[in-house]
Amino acid sequence: MASDSLQRRIDALEERVARLETARDASRDAESAPREDTFWALEGLRHRLAGRGQVLFTGALDLPTGEHYEWQQGAYADGVLAADWAEYAASYAALGHPVRLTLLRAVLRGTRSATELQDVAGLNTTGQLYHHLKQLTATGWLQAEGRGHYHVPAGRVVPLLVLLSAVVPPGSHQETE
Repeated sequence: MASDSLQRRIDALEERVARLETARDASRDAESAPREDTFWALEGLRHRLAGRGQVLFTGALDLPTGEHYEWQQGAYADGVLAADWAEYAASYAALGHPVRLTLLRAVLRGTRSATELQDVAGLNTTGQLYHHLKQLTATGWLQAEGRGHYHVPAGRVVPLLVLLSAVVPPGSHQETE
């Protein structure tokens, strides 16, 4: 009889320990889930790093024009740090003018002709327009297609949006059109 009582107590303790372990495991899963959900791309990158620091950007999007883009680009941090950044100044400088950013946004939204771009940018002369278009095409942010029509090259769409995403505070912009 004493052994039956002892066995029931042991069974009850084992059941209690099992419930506590299940609750602990669920708590650990809940604690780790936000990091995994929030940093899912970072977690994937860590598995591929092999001990080297790396930066990565990626994107998948549909433009208002119906064009679909998927892009991924990465670089080892030591290579980026060793590069001569001055070589890339012209590319960044081309983005450093409000009219050029307006032109790029308009092209991504579907305005492709020089005449329409001149109107969107509020420029008075074609000379002003072509000055800005020349800067953007010379640095690869725009590409001429046919006569007086432009597009952002496929390999530049996601990188451009990444650069802009880096400076636009999350949640600070709303679709206005």
